[in-house]
Amino acid sequence: MTNSRQPDPARTPGFMTGVALLLPITLTTMAIVLLAPVVPQLMVEFAGQPHSAYLVPMVLTMPALCVALLCPVAGILGDYFGRRKLLLASFLIYALVGVAPVFLDNLLAIIVSRVGVGIAEALIYVLSTTMIGDYFKGEQRDRWLAGQTAFASISALLFFNIGGLLGEFGWRTPFWVYLSALVMFALGWRFTWEPAADDNAGRQAAAPPRNLSWQGFPWDRLALIVIITIYGSVFFYTVQIQAASGLSELGLTSAARIGFLASVASIGVPLGTFVYSRIGRIGVKPLLIGEFALLAIGFMMMGRSGNVGGFLVGCFINQLGAGMLLPTLLVWSMSILPFEFRGRGTGFWQSAFSLGQWLSPLVVTVLALHSGGLMGSFRMLGWIAATGGVLGLAASRFQKVAHG
Repeated sequence: MTNSRQPDPARTPGFMTGVALLLPITLTTMAIVLLAPVVPQLMVEFAGQPHSAYLVPMVLTMPALCVALLCPVAGILGDYFGRRKLLLASFLIYALVGVAPVFLDNLLAIIVSRVGVGIAEALIYVLSTTMIGDYFKGEQRDRWLAGQTAFASISALLFFNIGGLLGEFGWRTPFWVYLSALVMFALGWRFTWEPAADDNAGRQAAAPPRNLSWQGFPWDRLALIVIITIYGSVFFYTVQIQAASGLSELGLTSAARIGFLASVASIGVPLGTFVYSRIGRIGVKPLLIGEFALLAIGFMMMGRSGNVGGFLVGCFINQLGAGMLLPTLLVWSMSILPFEFRGRGTGFWQSAFSLGQWLSPLVVTVLALHSGGLMGSFRMLGWIAATGGVLGLAASRFQKVAHG
């Protein structure tokens, strides 16, 4: 009898294997979005604690900072110890520390628990994506990786509403949702196995290579992808972070209406990933040129429309380009990474994407100060995004995309 914990060379990844590795992306989204609606309650709850105005927002942002810093470490661990055992352990850690604030009354203790969430999140983010690259090849791999983008975007809308509904019962209630990581653990336990390198006959070897050598690592090509990823990630998150403020500047006052309209515009992201799934095989160069063009057009419309309708159309076009850009960069990076480097390379890429998320509001603030306000910053971002076409042309020199 085959031990389910050991690699089985005869196993073939199926639909449920993909689902087991797709669903964990929702945990990285949950870490911030689920709690956003209860931030005002947290502010009131901990108003008496020193520096609460600075510390309470860290309850939301601390996991993202950990992800940006620790994804490369998660990749190193995955390449050395194997992916599956660390992924399963990270689900248990995520559930344990994620639900901890339900029982905590000290703000600093809650923040420490959020550091634990960030550590587990970095492992989940890197290892689940890496295992998709391990199990699937060619078009199957591209579809599952693109599905991560769409699923993350859709789950963000879902978790924002769930967090708001559960927040009606108090600020602690949304933290119970972190126990959903146990479902991910069960799926991972049932439908995954430890991936390993292919041997010369194309079959999986019996054990992962305990590899920490950097010889042969594709530094030059990955460095280009990382630079474009940071650049593109700043644009990817601008609309998601700034759309509500833009609608407010255009005269909307209802928080519910602003949230609804912003979420409608964000549907462009999953639609963009769907478009990518249909045209993704045309190559990196034309994709990047088209995607940065959509981002630029969207920013220009947002900054120049002067009315809610035009602004939302610009947001949608921008998010359509953003939804295409993310899977393009992720699939591109995965295609140049052989098994022995895949964890580390994926970690570097995801760290770069998280860094762009952190930089996005800072970039918008700096541009707004030098362009007369938020709408001026959107116009400047349009011109900056337009230069992404140049990056697309440069990328063609390094376009060695292996779809096998």
